Amino acid sequence: MRIEHIAMYVNNLEAAKEFFIKYFNATANDGYYNNRTGFRSYFLSFADGARLEIMNKPGLFDNVKEMSRTGYTHIALSVGSKEKVDELTHQLEADGYEVISDPRTTGDGYYESCIIGIGGNQIEITV
Repeated sequence: MRIEHIAMYVNNLEAAKEFFIKYFNATANDGYYNNRTGFRSYFLSFADGARLEIMNKPGLFDNVKEMSRTGYTHIALSVGSKEKVDELTHQLEADGYEVISDPRTTGDGYYESCIIGIGGNQIEITV
C-alpha cells in the first residue's frame, strides 16, 4: 500500500502552484474546473512519484493554523542532501517566508528545517 496523494485547499490556487513548482520542482497537470460548483484543482507531481492536489472553491474559510493541534500538521519534502536543505531554506527566507526552525539534525535523526509556506501551512524540508 502507498499513499496515492495528499490534498489541501488553498486561497490562491495559482500562487500555490507556482510555489511548489519554483521551490520543489513540482510539475502541474492542466488543472480541473467544475463550472457548476466553482471547484478548481491541480495535481502536482514530484520526481519520486509523490503527488499533491491543491484545490480551491468558493466559500472557503481560513482558520488560524495553530502549531500545536490535532490533525495533519505539515508536509515533509525531501530535497536530497543537507546542502539542498540549507540552500532552499535560505532561499525561502530571503523570499520572505518564515523559517520556524533552522536546518539541524533532530533527535530522531532527520536533517531538516521547517518553514511556514503558502497559505500559512508548515513545510518540513528534509534530506
